[in-house]
Amino acid sequence: MPSVFVQGRPVGSYPRLAPEARHGTVRRITEVGAEVLHKPCRDVTEFGPDLAALINDMFLTMYVAEGAGLAANQVGVDLRLFVYDCPDDDGVRHVGHIVNPVLAPLDPTGRRLIEEGEGCLSVPGATMEVPRPDRAVVRGYDKEGAPLLIEGTGYFARCLAHETDHVNGQVYIDRLSRRDRKEALRQATDRREDVYARRAAKERSLTA
Repeated sequence: MPSVFVQGRPVGSYPRLAPEARHGTVRRITEVGAEVLHKPCRDVTEFGPDLAALINDMFLTMYVAEGAGLAANQVGVDLRLFVYDCPDDDGVRHVGHIVNPVLAPLDPTGRRLIEEGEGCLSVPGATMEVPRPDRAVVRGYDKEGAPLLIEGTGYFARCLAHETDHVNGQVYIDRLSRRDRKEALRQATDRREDVYARRAAKERSLTA
């Protein structure tokens, strides 16, 4: 099996960072509580250089924050779009972006829920157990407007579901009990300073 899939297609080799990141600028990551994170995003209707530039910025911002995925509203942009660079449970790397993503409903009889730790760049430093299906299928478009279908299993399926939640105005802690949500916010308060110091150091190393 190939070790890397880019936009859902196998490739022989791929750089450590997606090439888009070389042209990007780091943006501030919005945190839970910001209005843009808690309402459904608008569909992308214009495909062109502005969209490509946003994707470049999102890739670099994701790498600086050491994330596996990043949605546009996490950098304050109210559009249905996310980028990802995420392994699945077999160690296969998946890299790409998807515009106007829609998570396909899965047959409930064949769906297996896995409860594993999940974090979010907009809830810095917090990790909580969240049940997610072990498979995800997302349909959308690439930055040129060509139709796209991305399938994932294991951790990559979790990433696809998590990022699609974002464009629908849902943060992962919205799926938690009131008690667990309170614990996630407490973790973020305790760890935020360390997380931001690490991001600043990473930014210096990637943009020097």
